Amino acid sequence: MSTVTPFHIAIPVHNLAECRTFYREILNCEEGRSSDHWVDFNLFGHQLVIHYKPKAEETNLHSNPVDGKDVPVPHYGVVLPWDTFENFSAELRDKGVQFVIEPYVRFKGEVGEQATMFFLDPAGNALEFKAFRDMGQLFAK
Repeated sequence: MSTVTPFHIAIPVHNLAECRTFYREILNCEEGRSSDHWVDFNLFGHQLVIHYKPKAEETNLHSNPVDGKDVPVPHYGVVLPWDTFENFSAELRDKGVQFVIEPYVRFKGEVGEQATMFFLDPAGNALEFKAFRDMGQLFAK
């Protein structure tokens, strides 16, 4: 795998203040530039921007079955080192985060063994954080 550069993702939120607090206080993201309509965050070295968008009519979160669980689609997140994932998931539990899919290890003992967890931000955006036992298997078949 070549050197990974930071990604940039911009997501809609209907309550900028509530989501700003969530990303800063719950996910421990350092805040960067901002305006009345958007806020930049450092999400594990990647640039996440929350942009205000008026709340749309309620829609059901779509999911696809993966490993016997209903994985929310769309979702975004970061692949973390194993120890970082374990510490981060424990911190989220301590902060009372409600998981869509609780942290667990899938494909245990197989190619692509990974820890994963899913939860929603206050705007309903689905996040997945994961870690591979062997990062060299990130794209393994």
